[in-house]
Amino acid sequence: MLREIATGNAIISVLAVFLALVVGAIMIAFTDENVQKAAGYFFARPGDTVTAVWNSVSGAYSALFQGSIYNFRRPGFANGIRPLLDTLTFATPLIAAGLGVGLAFRVGMFNIGGRGQMLIAASAAGWVGFGWDLPWGLHMLVAVLAGMLGGALWAGIAGLLKARTGAHEVIVTIMLNYVAYYLVSFMLRTPGLLQAPGSNNPKTPAMKPTAVFPLLLGPQYSLHFGFILAIAATILVWWILSRSNLGFQFRAVGLNPNAARVAGINVSRMYVYAMLISGALVGLAGVSQVLGTVTTGFGSGIDAGIGFDAITVALLGRSTPWGIFIAGILFGAFKAGGFSMQAAQGVPIDIILVVQSLIVLFIAAPPLVRAIFRLPDPSHPRRRTVPNVTKEVTVK
Repeated sequence: MLREIATGNAIISVLAVFLALVVGAIMIAFTDENVQKAAGYFFARPGDTVTAVWNSVSGAYSALFQGSIYNFRRPGFANGIRPLLDTLTFATPLIAAGLGVGLAFRVGMFNIGGRGQMLIAASAAGWVGFGWDLPWGLHMLVAVLAGMLGGALWAGIAGLLKARTGAHEVIVTIMLNYVAYYLVSFMLRTPGLLQAPGSNNPKTPAMKPTAVFPLLLGPQYSLHFGFILAIAATILVWWILSRSNLGFQFRAVGLNPNAARVAGINVSRMYVYAMLISGALVGLAGVSQVLGTVTTGFGSGIDAGIGFDAITVALLGRSTPWGIFIAGILFGAFKAGGFSMQAAQGVPIDIILVVQSLIVLFIAAPPLVRAIFRLPDPSHPRRRTVPNVTKEVTVK
C-alpha cells in the first residue's frame, strides 16, 4: 500500500507544490533587506541571519495564509473567513478553464487557446448581459449559454481543422488567441458593437442587474453563483469521463488513436467533440468574469491570464476533474494571498508567479521529484522473493 501511494500521481503533485514553496522561501529570504544586512556579518553573529530568514519566510507565508484562508487579525468569524471566500471567487474561473484544458488533455489534445475562447465567450455573454432585456433568471441563463456557445464554437474551429486537415491544435489555438484579441479590441472601439454609448474608452457598458450572478452569502462577500456552476461543471466532466460512452471514447483516443480507430471509434469526430466541450468549459470561465466579477463593464484584458493559468491547473490536477478542482482552489489561494503578502511584508508579487512556474517544472519532471525524495520508480516494480520450498522424499 505504501508503495502504491509513493508511486502515484497524487504524491508527485503534492511534493511538487512543496518543493515550489521551498524554493519560493529561499527567494523570499534572498530578496529581504533584513536578511541581506544580517548576512553581512554572518560569521560574527550567525544567529541574526537565521532569525532574519525565519522572520522573513514565516511572515510572508503567514500573510499568504491570512490573505487566502483566514485572517486572525480581523474581528469576528464573519470578517476572518472573508479571505477564504475571496479564494473561492478567484478559483471559480480557474476551475472552469482548467476543466476545459484537462478534458482536451485526456483526448490527447493540447488546448492552449484559453485566452481567445474566454474573450469570445466574454463578448457573447457581455453583449447579452448589457444589450438584452429579459426577466431575471432567464436573462442570466441566456447570457451563460451564449458565452459557453461562443467559447465552444471558437475552440471547435481548432478541432475541425485538426479532424479535417490534420492541422496541429497548438498552432491553431495560438493563432486564434491573436485573432480573438484583435477582434474583441476592434469591437470595443466601435460604437454599436461592444463599446459603451457616448464613451471613447474601449470598454463595454455595465451588465444589467437581471444578468449578473447573485452573491451567495450577501453583499459583504464576493463569492457569487459562478462557483456553483464550477462545481456543477466538475461533476459533469467527471460523469462524462468516468460514466459515459463518450468519455470512454475520449479516453481511448487519448491513449492510442490508432487502436481506437481500429476498434471502430471515429477519431476525427472525437477531436471535434472534445474541443467543443473544452471550449464551452473555458467559455464558462469568461462568463464568470463578466457576470460575476467585472460586472461594471470589461475591456480586452478580461481574461486576466486565466487562459494560460488553466494549463498549470490542469497539469497539477493530473487532468482529473476533482484534481483540477483542488488545484484551482490552490491557485485561487495564491492569487488572493499574493496581494496580502505583498502589502504586509513587501514581498514582490512576482514570487507567486515563480512558485506557480516551479510547480509546473516539478510536475513535468517526476523523475526529479522521485530522486529528491528517494521515491520508488513505478516503471521498476519490486520483485517478489519466491520462498524456497523443499520437498521431503520418503525412501521405502
